[in-house]
Amino acid sequence: MLVLARPFALLMQAPEEALDSTVLYVRICGGGIFFIIAYNVISSISRGIGDSKMPLIFVGIACVVNIVGDLLFIAVFKWDAAGAALATVMAQAVSVILSIIIIRKRPSPFVMKKEYIRFNPEIKRFIRVGIPIAFQEIMTQLSFLALCAFINRLGLDASSGYGVANKIVSFVMLVPGSLMQSMASFVAQNVGAGQEKRARKAMVTGMFIGCGIGIFITVLSFFRGDLLAAIFSNDAAVIARAAQYLKGFAPEAIVTAILFSFIGYYNGHSKTLFVMLQGLAQTFIVRLPMSYFMSIQPDASLTMIGLAAPCATIFGIVINLIYFVKVSREMK
Repeated sequence: MLVLARPFALLMQAPEEALDSTVLYVRICGGGIFFIIAYNVISSISRGIGDSKMPLIFVGIACVVNIVGDLLFIAVFKWDAAGAALATVMAQAVSVILSIIIIRKRPSPFVMKKEYIRFNPEIKRFIRVGIPIAFQEIMTQLSFLALCAFINRLGLDASSGYGVANKIVSFVMLVPGSLMQSMASFVAQNVGAGQEKRARKAMVTGMFIGCGIGIFITVLSFFRGDLLAAIFSNDAAVIARAAQYLKGFAPEAIVTAILFSFIGYYNGHSKTLFVMLQGLAQTFIVRLPMSYFMSIQPDASLTMIGLAAPCATIFGIVINLIYFVKVSREMK
């Protein structure tokens, strides 16, 4: 990312006015990737032993530091995109350092020693389960980069509006994303204990919780996306573009809760190969083709481009439902 930031930004068709800022932002965040990885590893270990409170504390610390950093670097020092990137990396670094301090002082259900860090037979299983998840995540993120490139061709207002909408989308996805992560740990623990019925009940409960919250978010995003966008920008054109995208994206808040509960359930059963395949199918059969087709229309609408996400998710739900029936029969 440090070396190829500019070629990547050009490949993404970043608007010329924003090219230098984009390159600087990517380089700073790329340089801080160590802290992002360390934070996720520590949080995953905590969730794996059934402690979901510590990751919440870690992310809370990161949020506070990020906000303070944004205010200081952007509002006071006027460092713009570079300031935003520095605040993000600094927040992750502080969170990692404090989490290590907290972990060392709290009692743990296991002892960690240097000699435990070595190659062992479990690594093969980690790789077999983890590679499909990692590959799917890489391809999913690449698809969103492609979507960003499609929208960047529509001009600076569309690009900025999509950027603002993405800030809101990241908050929208917190609920289904958290459900998926906690579901995987909870299901895995119950499968290991021979409690398959409890694992399925968790999946259904996650769907209801996610949909309940998602309905509220969908209504707000669909009808008053402009109010949400106004939190991040005071440019009327940018707000209008962001509201357009959110109107199409709005149903995603509901359907993703269902899809991610399925995915968390399958990840908890180590069926990560299927999770990868269904994710790729969503991306390359529905989301990307539909987004591209909508972006090349004479009067391209961000609403129709945004609609590609929930359409792809519904397609994924159908695949997951069919697979669930198949798995249920096999278990019987």
